[in-house]
Amino acid sequence: MDRDLIPAAEACRILGISAATLYAYVSRGLLESRPGADHRSRVYRRHDVERLAQRKRLGRGPARGAAQSLDRGLPVLETRISLIRPDGPYYRGRPAVAAAEAGATLEDIARLLWDCGSQDPFAAPPGDWPARIAPLATDAALPPLSRAMAAIPLLALHVPHSFQADQPTRRAVAATLLRQNAALLVARRPAGPVHRLLADAWRPGDADFAGLVRAALVLCADHELNVSAFAARVVASTGAHLHATVCAGLAALSGPRHGGATARAYALVESARDSTDIDRFIARRWQRGEDLPGFGHALYPDGDPRAATLLAMLRAAPVDAGTMRTLEAVIAAAEAASGRRPNVDFTLAAICLAHGLPAAPALSMFAAGRLAGWLAHALEQQAQGQLIRPRASYTGLQPEADADVAHD
Repeated sequence: MDRDLIPAAEACRILGISAATLYAYVSRGLLESRPGADHRSRVYRRHDVERLAQRKRLGRGPARGAAQSLDRGLPVLETRISLIRPDGPYYRGRPAVAAAEAGATLEDIARLLWDCGSQDPFAAPPGDWPARIAPLATDAALPPLSRAMAAIPLLALHVPHSFQADQPTRRAVAATLLRQNAALLVARRPAGPVHRLLADAWRPGDADFAGLVRAALVLCADHELNVSAFAARVVASTGAHLHATVCAGLAALSGPRHGGATARAYALVESARDSTDIDRFIARRWQRGEDLPGFGHALYPDGDPRAATLLAMLRAAPVDAGTMRTLEAVIAAAEAASGRRPNVDFTLAAICLAHGLPAAPALSMFAAGRLAGWLAHALEQQAQGQLIRPRASYTGLQPEADADVAHD
């Protein structure tokens, strides 16, 4: 064993905690674990464990606790929307993986996440684009997220907004917005179900592919308080229009460390495929200290169940055998080199690669599905009626004693 890697018992001794608490630290992203020699045990980097132990010894005041809370640490607010467990996300107490396997659609999950009860916000047809927005909405030359972020603020002009609107009205607006966003991502007219709209735009008439898109949308619908959901909640807490909260989510999702990781995972597979030796390519990349986009997830140290579900469906689908061999080789090489397994970013990219599609639809699937979650968080936050205004821990130069103090 590498001298820098220590078993769980040693990590517990250094930290002065139980094995259950150690696992909780891993699930919250405070520590990273790797497979041990027998692939059933887990090992930990001594440096990471000792650094965490030092942080514990220094104490945890309010400022320190707040800082850790903003990086997969302590919870910062309450929600009834989703729960993350080792076997995947749960939507209002129901397992997302089981819903995807049972044939649920994104609309089904939206009704659940939005706590619709007997209301069906999707009952009314979505309608066509307003005349002055149609040219922008159907301009296929624009990147999908850019097209959506440009058009959605203009769509808000056609929807009467009131901070006092009741929940059924808000849900009806959300349902229209969910379908409009999906249509913007593929430069089509709004229609439902969302998975068929997307699948027909990318691979018309391919029922197996449509089933994969459906499952991907369900599994991407929400993931607790991730970066984009938090951005959406902050905007929603101000009383802003639902369209504004969606734009905040899309902007956060576009970053390479969030939804943009799908394109990086796609590029990794392409580079590995073009190399003469996939195992060597991946191993050397890892040894150089470069990351493996699409592999590993801080909240799922034993593997992302969403990815496992989609990969099982992809393996059963009638796709190009050569591409699947490449994907399997990359998966095996990445786990051998790093101990990390595929996450949902990799599987979205894999779906596109296996069907001869470019990288862009992977991010579009992510954005179309996650919109249901952003809207759920916005609805919940506005119902609570609280403004999200965290405090910062100032670490700069201290002002003079008689200096003026600025106020918000």
